[in-house]
Amino acid sequence: MSTQIFASSKKGKKVLSFGEILLRICPDMDGAWLKENKLPFYVGGAELNVATALALWNVPSTYLSAVPDNSVTREIVDYLDARNIDTTPMVYHGERLGLYYLPKGKDLKNAGVIYDRANSAYADLKVGQINWDKVFDGVGWFHFSAICPAINQSIADVCLEALKAASAKNITISLDLNYRAKLWKYGKDPIDVLPELAQYCTLIMGNVWAANKMLGTALHEDLTPTEGYAKETLLQQATDTSKEILSLFPACKAVANTFRFDHGKGIRYYTAIYTADELTVSEEYISEEILDKVGSGDCFMAGLIFGFYNQLSAKETLNFATAAAYDKLYIPSDATTSTVADIEKRIIRND
Repeated sequence: MSTQIFASSKKGKKVLSFGEILLRICPDMDGAWLKENKLPFYVGGAELNVATALALWNVPSTYLSAVPDNSVTREIVDYLDARNIDTTPMVYHGERLGLYYLPKGKDLKNAGVIYDRANSAYADLKVGQINWDKVFDGVGWFHFSAICPAINQSIADVCLEALKAASAKNITISLDLNYRAKLWKYGKDPIDVLPELAQYCTLIMGNVWAANKMLGTALHEDLTPTEGYAKETLLQQATDTSKEILSLFPACKAVANTFRFDHGKGIRYYTAIYTADELTVSEEYISEEILDKVGSGDCFMAGLIFGFYNQLSAKETLNFATAAAYDKLYIPSDATTSTVADIEKRIIRND
């Protein structure tokens, strides 16, 4: 059903992910990191997590960020190259790499997250600095997230510049509506910025609450992200939100929503995608305990790109993406380390 929707992303063309490369530093909350002089860290960032997954799944994956030119960042870039991520477009300028601190095992949206990203190399990118015509050579798909324009107005402008260039080349564009309240500090709310960017996007992923906050879609006034609502109610909201997004943004051909709720120490998780006038719903995944929530949504996004890139049906695409996201909950790093075969074993099939 959906294989023609993303026809511009022909197999063999590259998927370009654009965003800030970050180091996630994970102190244990019992103070052991101080006593032992050990501080776990992971190389990540939402868009890099997508690029890493796609490269692992044999989708030609390229990544564009900005880093200072020093021995540490060169080593990080070599690390990415070794994972079959094309880092040719990387911008080398500025003085520092973005960081954030997150207690190990805590959710990225946890109140304890501490960002150290001000004046990073990526945050200092300016319009006109990147030759998008050259960067988009051989690219069939462009991916970014709402974290990018949350950083500052300059990056929001660079995103718009990129989207106009990609759209002119008929490149498929995906947007993840990641909301990070602690990043929107430059006088703009998401609703002031995201609708202009979303008008260029072919695939929009998020959840019904993020769409309401960032794109202005209608939301039942009592619908809050708790477990107090019936699944049927939430899926109806997903349908209504998706239809509204498709109406507001005619370039958009598919809208995906995730529903992830705490379940004791674990997770209750299911997803949906609306495309070609039909809502497809995943099976529900329930876990009693997980290892790491970070990057699960990125893995879902990568799964959607993987499915559509390989011209799978909407159902096959959703099945793979949902299993990939669930599988990521058991991997203590920012990006997945699971192969396509590993993920296919996770898929719940009740056909």
